[in-house]
Amino acid sequence: AKPKDIRFGDNLPKTRSGKIMRRLLRSLAKGEAIMQDTSTLENPAILEQLAEVR
Repeated sequence: AKPKDIRFGDNLPKTRSGKIMRRLLRSLAKGEAIMQDTSTLENPAILEQLAEVR
């Protein structure tokens, strides 16, 4: 398998403990609205930045 597109951003959505929130990345890649719990997100502004890159 190979990706259709590769996009670059300044950061990734991570929890306060440093884990990458893959489910949020998956939703952004599919073009879906973020409906998951983002209360543990270290930097909520990163979602807006990644949505712009999309």
